[in-house]
Amino acid sequence: MAHTYLLFDFGTDEEKALLARHKLENWKQAFRLDKKLLYKLERDEDEAKAAAEEPAPKAAEAPKADKSKSKAKAKAKSSKSKSDDDEKAPASNAKVNLLVRLYFSGHEKLTEQRMLDRIPSEEPFKDASPQVVRQGEPKFDDLVKQFESLE
Repeated sequence: MAHTYLLFDFGTDEEKALLARHKLENWKQAFRLDKKLLYKLERDEDEAKAAAEEPAPKAAEAPKADKSKSKAKAKAKSSKSKSDDDEKAPASNAKVNLLVRLYFSGHEKLTEQRMLDRIPSEEPFKDASPQVVRQGEPKFDDLVKQFESLE
């Protein structure tokens, strides 16, 4: 059985990446492709780490409220959680890649070819500069390691 990898680069468009993931999940259920179609999202670690480190110092700088001001403290907590959510939004500006692994047996060549034709031609995948990497190509070993390293 041969593996085929599809690599999609969504740039910083998290919404399209999630749309693509949902579409893959729907196909997986509709066509019963449980272990034949696997996908993983990869976010750029450098930008994500930088965004994750920023909120931590701000939380440490927060002033402590007195017990008599419990209402003010509750309001402060709710405003902090809102500001934390706003600060987490830049983390979605990280570069997003989607790796899709197709794993069809030898007698399923027609199904594999249909999926290879269909996935890159659908809407959320079109703009993501799709790349098809088959077993035996130079970039294949690197993609296998990259796919296995993702959660």
